[in-house]
Amino acid sequence: MKRGLALCVLLASLATVAADGPTEFKGHTGLVYGVALSPDGKILATAGFDNAVKLWDMATGKEMKTLSGHTGPVYSVAFNNDGTLLASSGHDNTIKLWTIPEGKMAKELKGHAGIVDSITFSPDGKTIASGSADKSVRLWDHAGGKELKNLGVHAGSVYSVAYSPDGKYLASAGGDALVKLWDVAGQKEHKALKGHELAATGVVFGPDSMQVYSIGFDRNVRVWNVADGTEAKKFGPTPDDPYGIAFSRDGKALATSGYAGNVTLWNLADGKAAATKKLGFGAYCITFTPDGKAVITGHNDKNCYVTPLAPQ
Repeated sequence: MKRGLALCVLLASLATVAADGPTEFKGHTGLVYGVALSPDGKILATAGFDNAVKLWDMATGKEMKTLSGHTGPVYSVAFNNDGTLLASSGHDNTIKLWTIPEGKMAKELKGHAGIVDSITFSPDGKTIASGSADKSVRLWDHAGGKELKNLGVHAGSVYSVAYSPDGKYLASAGGDALVKLWDVAGQKEHKALKGHELAATGVVFGPDSMQVYSIGFDRNVRVWNVADGTEAKKFGPTPDDPYGIAFSRDGKALATSGYAGNVTLWNLADGKAAATKKLGFGAYCITFTPDGKAVITGHNDKNCYVTPLAPQ
């Protein structure tokens, strides 16, 4: 099973809608490998191995639309900065752009020669970055529908890509156990970060853009200094092979999720687990709710769950 980027959730109750909002999103007929929240927090997008992208109303938990067009499993979804576009990517080697909230396909970006595992918009919404099983990291001008630059390659599949909040750097995590930093303006490699002993499966920047956090099958969360590429800290070990990693919107909370269904909230100061919850199903992706008090995760039981994840 390949990686994919955000986490699964343990529910106190399996009621479809709780008094303060939904606790689950049910509708996919294949495992859920990617999740993303719109900037205003009102729409959840999910990527399924049933070849579908689904949009959900976060207030009610009800499905709004199913976006059909991919011809294989969908691995990743990402909103642009103002929530008017959603990008999706997957096994059919394409990136598709959808208008929001209409859910109409606007463009299709082609060029990768393998599964497009991960996509992300630049902070200004003008560019899409992608990582693929063809080992490449690419930048796209989505307005023009063209590839801007093939930045370079890993020695294995690229499982995750993430922009720094200031838009100056792009990070990628690969099956070659490397995390690479790319200079966006210069369109070139900045640093190769060496430390993971097995495949690096996820990556995300800290809120100040000065550090990048990565996970890997060595079951560690590693923290790197962007400026010189040195490892600053190591969290862990994680309870299982980690697949998802996410920061809360205020940058104060970091969570990971894993193959055996564990979700962990990390203390950023000492690198220790502040809370861990064991789920009944593998958790391939994770994102925080807008208030940072809960996480939304995608599972191999075909569902997404919402659950509080507060320090104990």
